[in-house]
Amino acid sequence: MVLSRFWLVIFISSIFFIVFGLFSSQYYSIDYVLNGKQGEPLLIGEKYLKEVPQFVQDSVQKAEDKTFVINKNEKDADTTYIYNNQTVKIYSGKQKADGLLPMTKSSLFDLILPLIAYLSFFCGIMELLIISGASERLAKKLSPLFAKVFPSIPKNHESISYMTLNFSANFLGLDSAATPFGLKAMQSLQELNPDKDRASDAQIMFMCLHAAGLTLIPTSIIGYRAAEHAANPADVMLPCIITSFVGTIAAFILVGIKQKVNFKSASLLAALMGVIGAIVGLLFYVNSLDLIGKNYFTSNLSGLLLILIIGGTLIFSFVQEKKFVEQKTTIFDTFVSGANNGLKTGVTIFPYVMGMLVAISLFRNSGLFENISYGISFLFAHLGVAKEITDSLPVAMLRPFSSGGSRGFMIDAMKQFGPDSLTGRLSCIFQCSAETTFYVIAVYFGSINVKNTRYTLGMMLLVDLICVITAIFVASWFF
Repeated sequence: MVLSRFWLVIFISSIFFIVFGLFSSQYYSIDYVLNGKQGEPLLIGEKYLKEVPQFVQDSVQKAEDKTFVINKNEKDADTTYIYNNQTVKIYSGKQKADGLLPMTKSSLFDLILPLIAYLSFFCGIMELLIISGASERLAKKLSPLFAKVFPSIPKNHESISYMTLNFSANFLGLDSAATPFGLKAMQSLQELNPDKDRASDAQIMFMCLHAAGLTLIPTSIIGYRAAEHAANPADVMLPCIITSFVGTIAAFILVGIKQKVNFKSASLLAALMGVIGAIVGLLFYVNSLDLIGKNYFTSNLSGLLLILIIGGTLIFSFVQEKKFVEQKTTIFDTFVSGANNGLKTGVTIFPYVMGMLVAISLFRNSGLFENISYGISFLFAHLGVAKEITDSLPVAMLRPFSSGGSRGFMIDAMKQFGPDSLTGRLSCIFQCSAETTFYVIAVYFGSINVKNTRYTLGMMLLVDLICVITAIFVASWFF
């Protein structure tokens, strides 16, 4: 219900802002809201040839393509004049996101189809885990711990293994694998849910822990920093780990209090200390490496572990082939059956994803998001917050709505202020230590047709806020 109302607020407020901007002459044309493409120049006016400056008249008439561009540099927006039929169209700035109609198309071809491919492959692998008995063994090993965090889940339930794989994939920065594992976990938890239209406590706890996005190897962030020629691309790794770990602990405590989890459990505390010890140990090892060693380690660890998971699953399935025979199937047929289920899941979630992305498209292209972002930055600046921090806030604000949009802001911040500036580094930490909340809720709950998400959205946004605050303190401390 909350997500539905928020979706309506985004849509309606954006439409009102667009209409107001048109009639108040803030916009010359609003066609870009419907049909424009991200990064395209915006039409800001049209004049008769004699009304533009003389040097522009001379330039557009002499140009072979009747086009003249000024202010062409990295910081200022290009202003482009195009002469056609006695009038000159003036373009300036760049569109923030695809328009409504292109977004409906790109949400299918650029997002859902690749996601379906990932889902199909990893759902095939997960079906092998189920039939071979590997998921059951993993669930048995972890049941004592998960019983403390998810008291409503029966002992040895298969959802435990799926959640473990999801957390592990997130931990290693393997987004392509994390989503299929997470969707399978939600489907498995839905089988235990007595009210199919209402999110269960276990589903809410899982979603909020997922939102914190505990990450050990922020591979993509390191790659973007290397592309921008950072002196040490991996220097944000430790701040990213600390920030996401604080967010994970905060999510567990906040949701645990709401769900009355027993925090005094010895096994729970032991597991927590074990995770902390493993993280600290790995960090000491990584910090002992030189620059080339760090880059080699961080670029290969995640991929190697993913290959080991896939290879281990296939080998274990081969060893347990008799179980497939008992089910009157083969290893490959089982994989195909699981892949087919992944395909069906992708088709199910498409309308949810498309609806959310179109709303976010309107929100960004209307200019409403930028106005809110600049307003908050202005307020923080007058409260004495350093400019380096306020310059990075757009990344934190957009991250819950759009991973691609916040990534664009992050790259822009590194280009404008430098990858080794506080703004550039803090933008990277924001991008790494939070989740695309609205997209994740739409995908995960949409896959199981849950209508009432209860307090999930509010709690996930609170966790995002905690990650933002933690990131600011950690970045200021480190850099």
